[in-house]
Amino acid sequence: MEAPLFQVDAFADRLFAGNPAAVCVLRRWPDEAVMQAIATENNLSETAFLVGSGSEYGLRWFTPVAEVDLCGHATLASAYVLFEHFSVESREVSFETRSGRLTVRSADDGLLRMDFPARQPEPCPEPDGLRKALGGSPSEVLLAADYLVRYSEETEVRDLRPDFEGLRGLKARGVIVTAPGESCDFVSRFFAPDLGIPEDPVTGSAHCTLTPYWAERLGKTSLHARQISRRGGELWCELRDGRVEISGRAVPYLSGSIRF
Repeated sequence: MEAPLFQVDAFADRLFAGNPAAVCVLRRWPDEAVMQAIATENNLSETAFLVGSGSEYGLRWFTPVAEVDLCGHATLASAYVLFEHFSVESREVSFETRSGRLTVRSADDGLLRMDFPARQPEPCPEPDGLRKALGGSPSEVLLAADYLVRYSEETEVRDLRPDFEGLRGLKARGVIVTAPGESCDFVSRFFAPDLGIPEDPVTGSAHCTLTPYWAERLGKTSLHARQISRRGGELWCELRDGRVEISGRAVPYLSGSIRF
């Protein structure tokens, strides 16, 4: 089989920033082992696979080591590819996924606006070794799909040098670290070594948790966020009726085809 493959920098307004995702558009679903092998070969945080037509597609996401239930940046990249390279007549595309139906709308301001589920974090016992593996002095630990660890200052989050081996084996997908932002509402970083992603450059799905968390604490539902990894990324988030609208831009890097 031959299929087109694209690589897109998501949550970025320039090349070599944001989070690179691979997008593979298929006529039919191959074996799961084949999709995993392609994602491992690509060696990016996620590879997205799509099957469908028009504005309706099935969407699955794979890290280099596993399939995941939800991925923001690869969904943004998938929508960008469909709008730019395939015959999508409407300004909205819909994806059927393991996290339900997700939509992405192309807005007049150049942003791609994704409709995702909100994940409200709850108090939890602090896992053994978490604080030591992260470093610094966190003030709060909560849990949704990921652990959410709050720090007091943006510089604390920026300066963290985690022990990734110490973060393995936690009973969660990964670890979000966050703090109030100096020039935005909040900042974050995301670590998921069990999924083959020591640090994810920009994590859209983490903002399903970050948005309700910071909306409650800041008393506002529209939030401007930055993920302060080495590559960095920018997101605009809005909490509305148990859903989160996560918006960002995308920049194309590569297009070609693969044979398998």
